[in-house]
Amino acid sequence: MLLYKLLVVFLVSFLLVNSIVAENPYRFYEWNVTYGTISPLGVPQQGILINGQFPGPDIISVTNDNVIINVINNLDDDFLLSWHGVQNRRNSYQDGVWGTTCPIPPGKNFTYRLQMKDQIGSLYYFPTTAFHKAAGGFGSIRIFSGPFVHVPLPPYAGDFTVLIGDWYKRNHTNLKAILDRGHKLPFPDGILINGRGPNGATYTVDQGQTYRLRISNVGLENSLNFCIEGHNLTLVEVEGTHTMQETYTSLDVHVGQSYSVLITADQAPKDYYIVVSSRFTSKVLTTTGVLHYSTSNSTVSGPIPSGPTIEVGWSLYQARSIRTNLTANGPRPNPQGAYHYGMIDTTRTIRLATSAGQVNGEQRYAVNSVSFVPTDDTPLKLADYFKIGGFYPGNIHDVPIGGRIHLNTSVLQTDYRTFIEIVFENKERIVQSWHIAGYAFWVVGMDGGHWTPASRNQYNLRDAVYRSTTQVYPRSWTAIYIALDNVGIWNIRSEFWARRYLGQQLYMRVYTTSTSLQDEYLIPTNAILCGKVSEFHNKTMLN
Repeated sequence: MLLYKLLVVFLVSFLLVNSIVAENPYRFYEWNVTYGTISPLGVPQQGILINGQFPGPDIISVTNDNVIINVINNLDDDFLLSWHGVQNRRNSYQDGVWGTTCPIPPGKNFTYRLQMKDQIGSLYYFPTTAFHKAAGGFGSIRIFSGPFVHVPLPPYAGDFTVLIGDWYKRNHTNLKAILDRGHKLPFPDGILINGRGPNGATYTVDQGQTYRLRISNVGLENSLNFCIEGHNLTLVEVEGTHTMQETYTSLDVHVGQSYSVLITADQAPKDYYIVVSSRFTSKVLTTTGVLHYSTSNSTVSGPIPSGPTIEVGWSLYQARSIRTNLTANGPRPNPQGAYHYGMIDTTRTIRLATSAGQVNGEQRYAVNSVSFVPTDDTPLKLADYFKIGGFYPGNIHDVPIGGRIHLNTSVLQTDYRTFIEIVFENKERIVQSWHIAGYAFWVVGMDGGHWTPASRNQYNLRDAVYRSTTQVYPRSWTAIYIALDNVGIWNIRSEFWARRYLGQQLYMRVYTTSTSLQDEYLIPTNAILCGKVSEFHNKTMLN
Protein backbone atom coordinates (compact mmCIF):
# COMPACT_ATOMS: atom_id res chain seq x y z
CA MET A 1 0.00 0.00 0.00
CA LEU A 2 2.83 2.40 0.87
CA LEU A 3 4.60 1.67 -2.43
CA TYR A 4 1.38 2.35 -4.34
CA LYS A 5 0.97 5.64 -2.51
CA LEU A 6 4.48 6.73 -3.39
CA LEU A 7 3.93 5.91 -7.08
CA VAL A 8 0.76 7.96 -7.12
CA VAL A 9 2.59 10.82 -5.40
CA PHE A 10 5.32 10.72 -8.03
CA LEU A 11 2.87 10.84 -10.96
CA VAL A 12 0.71 13.62 -9.55
CA SER A 13 3.70 15.68 -8.43
CA PHE A 14 5.30 15.31 -11.86
CA LEU A 15 2.18 16.59 -13.57
CA LEU A 16 1.81 19.38 -11.02
CA VAL A 17 5.39 20.59 -11.36
CA ASN A 18 5.18 20.55 -15.13
CA SER A 19 1.98 22.57 -15.03
CA ILE A 20 3.77 25.21 -12.92
CA VAL A 21 6.77 25.50 -15.24
CA ALA A 22 4.81 27.27 -17.96
CA GLU A 23 3.41 29.84 -15.54
CA ASN A 24 6.21 30.91 -13.21
CA PRO A 25 9.98 31.22 -13.71
CA TYR A 26 12.46 28.86 -12.04
CA ARG A 27 15.61 29.88 -10.23
CA PHE A 28 18.21 27.22 -9.45
CA TYR A 29 20.78 27.17 -6.66
CA GLU A 30 23.37 24.52 -5.79
CA TRP A 31 24.74 24.77 -2.26
CA ASN A 32 27.64 22.88 -0.75
CA VAL A 33 27.45 22.97 3.05
CA THR A 34 30.77 22.51 4.85
CA TYR A 35 32.57 23.37 8.04
CA GLY A 36 35.29 26.00 7.90
CA THR A 37 37.36 28.12 10.24
CA ILE A 38 35.95 31.59 10.91
CA SER A 39 37.10 34.31 13.35
CA PRO A 40 34.34 36.95 13.48
CA LEU A 41 35.24 38.00 17.04
CA GLY A 42 38.99 37.44 16.66
CA VAL A 43 39.00 33.86 17.93
CA PRO A 44 39.20 30.95 15.44
CA GLN A 45 36.13 28.71 15.63
CA GLN A 46 34.22 26.19 13.57
CA GLY A 47 31.65 27.81 11.30
CA ILE A 48 29.13 26.53 8.75
CA LEU A 49 29.81 27.75 5.23
CA ILE A 50 27.59 27.59 2.16
CA ASN A 51 29.67 27.48 -1.03
CA GLY A 52 32.56 28.70 1.13
CA GLN A 53 30.64 31.76 2.31
CA PHE A 54 29.81 33.00 5.80
CA PRO A 55 27.09 34.21 5.88
CA GLY A 56 25.59 32.20 3.04
CA PRO A 57 24.62 33.56 -0.39
CA ASP A 58 21.57 35.74 -0.93
CA ILE A 59 18.47 34.22 -2.51
CA ILE A 60 17.11 36.68 -5.07
CA SER A 61 13.62 36.03 -6.42
CA VAL A 62 10.35 37.58 -7.63
CA THR A 63 6.81 36.97 -6.43
CA ASN A 64 5.59 33.47 -7.44
CA ASP A 65 9.04 32.31 -8.58
CA ASN A 66 9.87 28.63 -8.12
CA VAL A 67 13.17 28.51 -6.23
CA ILE A 68 15.00 25.18 -6.46
CA ILE A 69 17.86 24.74 -4.00
CA ASN A 70 19.97 21.57 -4.05
CA VAL A 71 21.64 21.34 -0.64
CA ILE A 72 24.63 18.99 -0.35
CA ASN A 73 25.45 18.18 3.26
CA ASN A 74 29.19 17.77 3.75
CA LEU A 75 29.01 18.16 7.53
CA ASP A 76 29.40 15.24 9.90
CA ASP A 77 25.88 15.89 11.26
CA ASP A 78 22.36 15.68 9.91
CA PHE A 79 21.36 19.07 8.48
CA LEU A 80 18.24 21.05 7.63
CA LEU A 81 17.58 24.58 6.43
CA SER A 82 14.39 26.51 7.12
CA TRP A 83 13.10 29.50 5.18
CA HIS A 84 12.06 32.02 7.81
CA GLY A 85 8.93 33.83 6.61
CA VAL A 86 8.50 31.85 3.38
CA GLN A 87 5.00 30.44 3.66
CA ASN A 88 5.49 27.31 1.51
CA ARG A 89 1.83 27.39 0.56
CA ARG A 90 0.19 23.93 0.74
CA ASN A 91 3.62 22.40 1.21
CA SER A 92 4.82 22.19 4.82
CA TYR A 93 7.11 19.31 3.74
CA GLN A 94 9.58 22.00 2.58
CA ASP A 95 9.68 23.93 5.86
CA GLY A 96 12.93 22.37 7.04
CA VAL A 97 12.21 21.69 10.72
CA TRP A 98 12.05 18.40 12.63
CA GLY A 99 8.24 18.24 12.58
CA THR A 100 7.97 18.37 8.79
CA THR A 101 11.15 17.16 7.12
CA CYS A 102 13.66 14.34 7.55
CA PRO A 103 17.17 15.78 7.90
CA ILE A 104 19.78 15.45 5.19
CA PRO A 105 22.31 12.79 6.29
CA PRO A 106 26.05 13.52 6.05
CA GLY A 107 27.31 13.09 2.50
CA LYS A 108 23.81 13.24 1.00
CA ASN A 109 21.75 15.94 -0.68
CA PHE A 110 18.18 17.17 -0.73
CA THR A 111 16.56 19.52 -3.22
CA TYR A 112 14.17 22.04 -1.70
CA ARG A 113 11.40 23.21 -4.00
CA LEU A 114 10.06 26.55 -2.79
CA GLN A 115 7.48 28.77 -4.42
CA MET A 116 7.34 32.40 -3.36
CA LYS A 117 3.58 32.29 -3.77
CA ASP A 118 1.98 35.71 -3.30
CA GLN A 119 4.94 36.98 -1.27
CA ILE A 120 7.33 39.89 -1.38
CA GLY A 121 9.85 41.36 0.99
CA SER A 122 12.86 40.74 3.18
CA LEU A 123 13.28 37.34 4.83
CA TYR A 124 16.12 34.95 5.64
CA TYR A 125 17.10 31.28 5.96
CA PHE A 126 18.99 29.42 8.67
CA PRO A 127 19.77 25.86 9.90
CA THR A 128 17.45 24.20 12.43
CA THR A 129 19.32 21.01 13.40
CA ALA A 130 21.81 20.34 16.22
CA PHE A 131 22.11 24.00 17.31
CA HIS A 132 23.79 24.71 13.96
CA LYS A 133 22.34 28.23 13.98
CA ALA A 134 25.13 29.17 16.41
CA ALA A 135 27.70 28.27 13.72
CA GLY A 136 26.28 30.14 10.71
CA GLY A 137 24.58 28.69 7.66
CA PHE A 138 22.22 31.67 7.47
CA GLY A 139 21.60 34.15 4.68
CA SER A 140 19.20 36.67 3.19
CA ILE A 141 16.09 36.11 1.06
CA ARG A 142 14.80 38.94 -1.13
CA ILE A 143 11.48 38.64 -2.94
CA PHE A 144 10.83 41.48 -5.38
CA SER A 145 7.43 42.51 -6.70
CA GLY A 146 6.35 41.40 -10.16
CA PRO A 147 6.81 43.74 -13.15
CA PHE A 148 3.19 44.94 -13.24
CA VAL A 149 2.80 45.64 -9.53
CA HIS A 150 3.37 49.19 -8.34
CA VAL A 151 5.89 49.41 -5.49
CA PRO A 152 5.21 52.32 -3.08
CA LEU A 153 8.87 53.26 -2.73
CA PRO A 154 10.96 56.01 -4.29
CA PRO A 155 13.79 54.82 -6.54
CA TYR A 156 16.87 53.71 -4.63
CA ALA A 157 20.46 53.38 -5.82
CA GLY A 158 21.42 50.23 -3.92
CA ASP A 159 19.96 47.31 -1.99
CA PHE A 160 22.00 46.06 0.97
CA THR A 161 21.70 42.94 3.13
CA VAL A 162 22.26 43.62 6.85
CA LEU A 163 22.27 40.43 8.94
CA ILE A 164 22.72 41.24 12.63
CA GLY A 165 22.83 38.89 15.58
CA ASP A 166 24.45 38.05 18.89
CA TRP A 167 27.33 35.57 18.76
CA TYR A 168 29.46 33.23 20.86
CA LYS A 169 33.18 32.60 20.53
CA ARG A 170 32.58 28.96 21.44
CA ASN A 171 31.82 26.32 18.82
CA HIS A 172 28.19 25.36 18.43
CA THR A 173 29.05 21.85 19.63
CA ASN A 174 30.15 23.25 23.00
CA LEU A 175 26.96 25.27 23.32
CA LYS A 176 24.83 22.27 22.41
CA ALA A 177 26.65 20.17 25.01
CA ILE A 178 25.79 22.74 27.70
CA LEU A 179 22.11 22.56 26.78
CA ASP A 180 22.18 18.77 26.53
CA ARG A 181 23.45 18.65 30.12
CA GLY A 182 20.38 20.62 31.17
CA HIS A 183 22.08 23.97 31.78
CA LYS A 184 21.49 27.52 30.58
CA LEU A 185 23.84 29.16 28.11
CA PRO A 186 26.14 31.97 29.24
CA PHE A 187 25.67 35.50 27.94
CA PRO A 188 26.82 35.95 24.30
CA ASP A 189 30.28 37.35 23.60
CA GLY A 190 29.43 39.92 20.96
CA ILE A 191 27.34 41.02 17.99
CA LEU A 192 28.01 40.47 14.29
CA ILE A 193 27.00 42.48 11.24
CA ASN A 194 27.04 40.29 8.14
CA GLY A 195 29.27 37.79 9.93
CA ARG A 196 31.86 40.36 10.95
CA GLY A 197 32.91 41.94 14.22
CA PRO A 198 33.57 45.61 15.08
CA ASN A 199 34.01 47.83 11.99
CA GLY A 200 34.20 44.74 9.81
CA ALA A 201 31.12 45.47 7.69
CA THR A 202 31.25 48.48 5.35
CA TYR A 203 28.53 49.85 3.09
CA THR A 204 29.61 52.32 0.41
CA VAL A 205 27.18 55.05 -0.69
CA ASP A 206 27.22 58.05 -3.02
CA GLN A 207 26.28 61.41 -1.59
CA GLY A 208 22.69 62.43 -2.37
CA GLN A 209 21.54 58.90 -3.19
CA THR A 210 18.95 56.77 -1.35
CA TYR A 211 19.57 53.15 -0.38
CA ARG A 212 17.51 50.23 0.89
CA LEU A 213 18.79 48.24 3.85
CA ARG A 214 17.21 44.85 4.57
CA ILE A 215 17.87 44.21 8.25
CA SER A 216 17.30 40.78 9.81
CA ASN A 217 18.10 39.71 13.36
CA VAL A 218 19.47 36.19 12.79
CA GLY A 219 20.86 35.88 16.32
CA LEU A 220 20.17 33.43 19.09
CA GLU A 221 18.40 35.39 21.81
CA ASN A 222 18.80 39.15 22.07
CA SER A 223 16.73 42.04 20.76
CA LEU A 224 19.02 44.51 19.02
CA ASN A 225 18.84 48.23 18.32
CA PHE A 226 20.07 49.47 14.93
CA CYS A 227 21.08 53.02 14.07
CA ILE A 228 23.36 54.93 11.70
CA GLU A 229 25.19 57.96 13.03
CA GLY A 230 23.63 61.18 11.70
CA HIS A 231 21.11 59.42 9.43
CA ASN A 232 17.39 58.74 9.72
CA LEU A 233 15.81 55.39 8.94
CA THR A 234 12.55 55.40 6.98
CA LEU A 235 10.70 52.13 7.51
CA VAL A 236 9.10 50.83 4.30
CA GLU A 237 8.55 47.08 4.70
CA VAL A 238 8.23 44.47 7.45
CA GLU A 239 8.50 40.78 6.50
CA GLY A 240 6.63 41.22 3.25
CA THR A 241 4.22 44.01 4.21
CA HIS A 242 4.61 47.57 2.97
CA THR A 243 4.29 49.86 5.97
CA MET A 244 3.42 53.46 6.60
CA GLN A 245 6.71 55.24 6.01
CA GLU A 246 7.56 56.37 9.52
CA THR A 247 11.00 57.82 10.20
CA TYR A 248 13.13 56.74 13.17
CA THR A 249 16.57 57.59 14.49
CA SER A 250 17.00 53.95 15.55
CA LEU A 251 15.02 50.75 15.25
CA ASP A 252 14.52 47.82 17.60
CA VAL A 253 14.86 44.52 15.73
CA HIS A 254 13.83 41.59 17.90
CA VAL A 255 15.32 38.17 17.30
CA GLY A 256 13.86 36.56 14.18
CA GLN A 257 12.47 39.81 12.76
CA SER A 258 13.19 41.52 9.44
CA TYR A 259 12.76 45.14 8.35
CA SER A 260 13.47 47.23 5.25
CA VAL A 261 14.49 50.84 5.71
CA LEU A 262 15.53 53.59 3.35
CA ILE A 263 18.43 55.88 4.16
CA THR A 264 19.58 58.93 2.23
CA ALA A 265 23.25 59.85 2.08
CA ASP A 266 22.54 63.50 2.82
CA GLN A 267 25.35 64.29 5.24
CA ALA A 268 28.89 65.57 4.78
CA PRO A 269 30.99 63.06 2.79
CA LYS A 270 32.86 61.11 5.44
CA ASP A 271 32.52 57.78 7.25
CA TYR A 272 29.78 57.20 9.84
CA TYR A 273 29.25 54.56 12.49
CA ILE A 274 26.60 51.91 12.04
CA VAL A 275 25.76 50.86 15.60
CA VAL A 276 24.06 47.66 16.74
CA SER A 277 23.55 47.18 20.47
CA SER A 278 21.71 44.74 22.69
CA ARG A 279 18.41 45.74 24.28
CA PHE A 280 16.98 44.87 27.71
CA THR A 281 20.25 43.35 28.97
CA SER A 282 22.12 44.29 32.14
CA LYS A 283 25.38 44.12 30.20
CA VAL A 284 25.08 45.99 26.91
CA LEU A 285 26.78 44.46 23.88
CA THR A 286 27.70 46.87 21.09
CA THR A 287 29.28 46.48 17.68
CA THR A 288 29.88 48.85 14.81
CA GLY A 289 29.98 48.87 11.06
CA VAL A 290 30.80 51.69 8.66
CA LEU A 291 28.66 53.76 6.31
CA HIS A 292 31.32 54.93 3.87
CA TYR A 293 30.68 57.86 1.52
CA SER A 294 32.46 57.12 -1.75
CA THR A 295 34.27 60.48 -1.70
CA SER A 296 35.25 60.21 1.97
CA ASN A 297 38.88 60.69 2.91
CA SER A 298 38.40 60.08 6.63
CA THR A 299 37.65 57.06 8.78
CA VAL A 300 35.09 56.78 11.55
CA SER A 301 36.12 58.56 14.70
CA GLY A 302 34.80 60.05 17.90
CA PRO A 303 32.36 58.55 20.40
CA ILE A 304 30.09 55.77 19.26
CA PRO A 305 26.46 56.92 19.32
CA SER A 306 24.46 55.29 22.10
CA GLY A 307 20.94 53.98 21.67
CA PRO A 308 18.21 52.97 24.08
CA THR A 309 19.12 50.14 26.44
CA ILE A 310 16.46 48.91 28.86
CA GLU A 311 13.54 51.27 28.08
CA VAL A 312 10.58 48.98 27.39
CA GLY A 313 8.13 51.87 26.98
CA TRP A 314 10.22 53.39 24.18
CA SER A 315 10.24 50.09 22.31
CA LEU A 316 6.52 49.47 22.86
CA TYR A 317 5.68 52.93 21.53
CA GLN A 318 7.77 52.29 18.44
CA ALA A 319 6.19 48.87 17.89
CA ARG A 320 2.70 50.36 17.99
CA SER A 321 3.71 52.98 15.42
CA ILE A 322 4.50 50.30 12.81
CA ARG A 323 1.37 49.97 10.69
CA THR A 324 0.34 48.52 7.35
CA ASN A 325 0.08 50.88 4.37
CA LEU A 326 -3.53 50.08 3.41
CA THR A 327 -3.43 51.75 -0.01
CA ALA A 328 -0.15 50.24 -1.18
CA ASN A 329 -0.05 47.15 -3.34
CA GLY A 330 1.19 43.93 -1.81
CA PRO A 331 2.35 40.95 -3.88
CA ARG A 332 -0.73 41.39 -6.08
CA PRO A 333 -1.90 44.61 -7.78
CA ASN A 334 -4.60 45.22 -5.21
CA PRO A 335 -4.36 47.29 -2.00
CA GLN A 336 -3.07 45.61 1.15
CA GLY A 337 -6.10 47.00 2.97
CA ALA A 338 -8.56 45.11 0.76
CA TYR A 339 -8.72 42.33 3.37
CA HIS A 340 -10.71 43.79 6.27
CA TYR A 341 -9.42 41.53 9.03
CA GLY A 342 -11.00 43.66 11.74
CA MET A 343 -14.50 42.93 10.45
CA ILE A 344 -14.15 39.14 10.72
CA ASP A 345 -15.33 37.37 13.85
CA THR A 346 -12.79 35.04 15.42
CA THR A 347 -14.00 31.52 16.12
CA ARG A 348 -11.45 30.57 18.77
CA THR A 349 -9.05 32.16 21.25
CA ILE A 350 -5.80 30.39 22.10
CA ARG A 351 -3.66 31.72 24.94
CA LEU A 352 -0.05 30.55 24.95
CA ALA A 353 1.87 31.28 28.15
CA THR A 354 5.59 30.62 28.54
CA SER A 355 7.39 29.29 31.58
CA ALA A 356 10.81 28.07 32.68
CA GLY A 357 11.74 25.44 35.23
CA GLN A 358 13.41 22.16 36.05
CA VAL A 359 12.32 18.71 34.89
CA ASN A 360 14.25 15.83 36.45
CA GLY A 361 16.89 18.29 37.59
CA GLU A 362 17.49 19.76 34.12
CA GLN A 363 16.56 23.12 32.62
CA ARG A 364 13.44 23.11 30.44
CA TYR A 365 11.17 25.73 28.86
CA ALA A 366 7.48 25.31 28.17
CA VAL A 367 4.29 26.60 26.58
CA ASN A 368 1.13 26.12 28.65
CA SER A 369 3.22 23.91 30.95
CA VAL A 370 4.23 21.55 28.11
CA SER A 371 7.92 21.31 27.20
CA PHE A 372 8.18 19.94 23.67
CA VAL A 373 10.09 16.74 22.96
CA PRO A 374 10.07 14.78 19.70
CA THR A 375 8.46 11.35 19.83
CA ASP A 376 11.21 9.63 17.82
CA ASP A 377 13.04 10.35 14.58
CA THR A 378 9.85 10.37 12.46
CA PRO A 379 8.73 13.90 11.48
CA LEU A 380 5.14 14.65 12.48
CA LYS A 381 4.11 15.54 8.95
CA LEU A 382 5.29 12.22 7.54
CA ALA A 383 3.73 10.27 10.40
CA ASP A 384 0.48 12.11 9.74
CA TYR A 385 0.58 11.56 5.98
CA PHE A 386 1.27 7.84 6.20
CA LYS A 387 -1.08 7.45 9.19
CA ILE A 388 1.61 5.92 11.37
CA GLY A 389 0.50 7.74 14.50
CA GLY A 390 2.77 8.31 17.46
CA PHE A 391 1.49 11.76 18.33
CA TYR A 392 -1.84 13.17 19.43
CA PRO A 393 -3.14 16.44 17.94
CA GLY A 394 -4.92 18.49 20.56
CA ASN A 395 -2.70 17.39 23.45
CA ILE A 396 -1.98 20.98 24.52
CA HIS A 397 -4.62 23.18 26.15
CA ASP A 398 -5.96 26.38 24.58
CA VAL A 399 -5.32 28.25 27.84
CA PRO A 400 -2.59 28.14 30.50
CA ILE A 401 -3.43 25.51 33.10
CA GLY A 402 -0.61 26.13 35.55
CA GLY A 403 1.09 23.27 37.29
CA ARG A 404 4.51 21.80 36.80
CA ILE A 405 6.25 21.63 33.45
CA HIS A 406 5.94 18.22 31.82
CA LEU A 407 7.36 16.73 28.63
CA ASN A 408 5.21 15.92 25.60
CA THR A 409 5.07 16.23 21.81
CA SER A 410 2.68 19.17 21.83
CA VAL A 411 0.51 19.56 18.73
CA LEU A 412 -2.27 22.12 18.53
CA GLN A 413 -5.23 20.91 16.47
CA THR A 414 -6.88 23.59 14.30
CA ASP A 415 -9.28 23.63 11.37
CA TYR A 416 -8.57 24.86 7.87
CA ARG A 417 -10.26 28.11 6.82
CA THR A 418 -10.98 29.35 10.32
CA PHE A 419 -10.06 32.77 11.66
CA ILE A 420 -8.66 32.70 15.19
CA GLU A 421 -7.06 34.83 17.89
CA ILE A 422 -3.79 33.84 19.57
CA VAL A 423 -2.50 35.63 22.67
CA PHE A 424 1.15 35.18 23.63
CA GLU A 425 1.55 35.73 27.37
CA ASN A 426 4.92 36.47 28.94
CA LYS A 427 5.11 36.50 32.75
CA GLU A 428 8.91 36.56 32.74
CA ARG A 429 11.36 39.45 32.90
CA ILE A 430 12.80 39.01 29.41
CA VAL A 431 11.61 40.05 25.97
CA GLN A 432 10.41 37.07 23.98
CA SER A 433 9.95 36.65 20.26
CA TRP A 434 7.55 34.24 18.51
CA HIS A 435 7.33 32.94 14.96
CA ILE A 436 4.63 30.91 13.22
CA ALA A 437 5.94 29.02 10.19
CA GLY A 438 3.76 28.92 7.08
CA TYR A 439 1.89 32.06 8.04
CA ALA A 440 1.79 35.78 8.56
CA PHE A 441 -0.61 37.36 11.02
CA TRP A 442 -1.98 40.71 12.17
CA VAL A 443 -0.39 41.98 15.38
CA VAL A 444 -3.56 43.58 16.75
CA GLY A 445 -2.41 44.46 20.24
CA MET A 446 0.36 44.41 22.84
CA ASP A 447 0.56 45.79 26.33
CA GLY A 448 1.89 45.22 29.82
CA GLY A 449 0.18 43.19 32.52
CA HIS A 450 -2.33 40.38 32.11
CA TRP A 451 -4.48 39.88 29.04
CA THR A 452 -8.24 39.79 29.62
CA PRO A 453 -11.17 39.86 27.18
CA ALA A 454 -11.40 43.59 27.93
CA SER A 455 -7.94 43.98 26.37
CA ARG A 456 -9.65 43.66 22.98
CA ASN A 457 -10.96 47.19 23.42
CA GLN A 458 -7.49 48.50 22.55
CA TYR A 459 -6.90 46.28 19.51
CA ASN A 460 -5.93 47.86 16.20
CA LEU A 461 -8.60 46.48 13.87
CA ARG A 462 -7.74 48.68 10.91
CA ASP A 463 -4.06 48.80 9.94
CA ALA A 464 -2.13 46.42 12.22
CA VAL A 465 1.16 45.22 10.78
CA TYR A 466 0.98 41.84 9.01
CA ARG A 467 4.11 39.78 9.72
CA SER A 468 5.37 36.34 10.78
CA THR A 469 7.42 37.14 13.92
CA THR A 470 6.34 39.25 16.88
CA GLN A 471 7.85 40.31 20.17
CA VAL A 472 6.28 39.96 23.63
CA TYR A 473 7.61 42.42 26.17
CA PRO A 474 8.46 41.46 29.78
CA ARG A 475 5.41 40.71 31.91
CA SER A 476 3.25 41.59 28.93
CA TRP A 477 1.08 40.10 26.22
CA THR A 478 0.81 40.29 22.44
CA ALA A 479 -2.35 39.38 20.54
CA ILE A 480 -2.58 38.34 16.91
CA TYR A 481 -5.33 37.47 14.43
CA ILE A 482 -4.55 34.71 11.96
CA ALA A 483 -6.47 33.26 9.01
CA LEU A 484 -5.73 29.52 8.88
CA ASP A 485 -5.59 29.21 5.10
CA ASN A 486 -2.49 27.03 4.73
CA VAL A 487 -2.99 23.29 5.33
CA GLY A 488 -0.12 21.42 6.96
CA ILE A 489 1.79 21.02 10.19
CA TRP A 490 3.59 24.20 11.17
CA ASN A 491 6.09 25.12 13.86
CA ILE A 492 5.12 27.75 16.46
CA ARG A 493 8.38 28.58 18.18
CA SER A 494 10.30 30.83 20.46
CA GLU A 495 13.06 32.58 18.55
CA PHE A 496 15.17 32.49 21.71
CA TRP A 497 17.01 29.52 20.27
CA ALA A 498 18.19 27.84 23.48
CA ARG A 499 14.62 28.00 24.78
CA ARG A 500 13.27 26.43 21.63
CA TYR A 501 15.94 23.72 21.83
CA LEU A 502 14.84 22.95 25.38
CA GLY A 503 11.13 22.77 24.65
CA GLN A 504 9.62 26.22 24.08
CA GLN A 505 7.87 25.35 20.86
CA LEU A 506 4.90 23.39 19.56
CA TYR A 507 3.35 22.43 16.26
CA MET A 508 0.03 23.51 14.80
CA ARG A 509 -1.84 21.00 12.65
CA VAL A 510 -4.08 22.88 10.24
CA TYR A 511 -6.42 20.11 9.20
CA THR A 512 -8.88 19.49 6.40
CA THR A 513 -10.69 16.34 5.31
CA SER A 514 -10.24 17.37 1.68
CA THR A 515 -7.72 15.50 -0.46
CA SER A 516 -7.70 18.16 -3.18
CA LEU A 517 -4.36 19.45 -4.44
CA GLN A 518 -5.97 22.88 -4.26
CA ASP A 519 -5.69 22.53 -0.47
CA GLU A 520 -2.41 20.64 -0.02
CA TYR A 521 0.29 19.13 -2.21
CA LEU A 522 1.23 15.50 -1.88
CA ILE A 523 4.51 14.48 -0.32
CA PRO A 524 7.45 15.46 -2.59
CA THR A 525 8.79 12.66 -4.77
CA ASN A 526 12.32 13.32 -3.48
CA ALA A 527 11.34 13.34 0.19
CA ILE A 528 13.90 11.75 2.48
CA LEU A 529 12.27 8.94 4.45
CA CYS A 530 13.40 8.34 8.00
CA GLY A 531 12.24 6.77 11.24
CA LYS A 532 9.12 4.62 11.09
CA VAL A 533 8.30 5.75 7.55
CA SER A 534 11.63 4.40 6.33
CA GLU A 535 11.08 1.12 8.18
CA PHE A 536 7.62 0.65 6.69
CA HIS A 537 8.88 1.54 3.23
CA ASN A 538 11.70 -1.01 3.43
CA LYS A 539 9.27 -3.71 4.57
CA THR A 540 6.92 -2.87 1.71
CA MET A 541 9.75 -3.10 -0.83
CA LEU A 542 10.79 -6.49 0.54
CA ASN A 543 7.24 -7.81 0.32
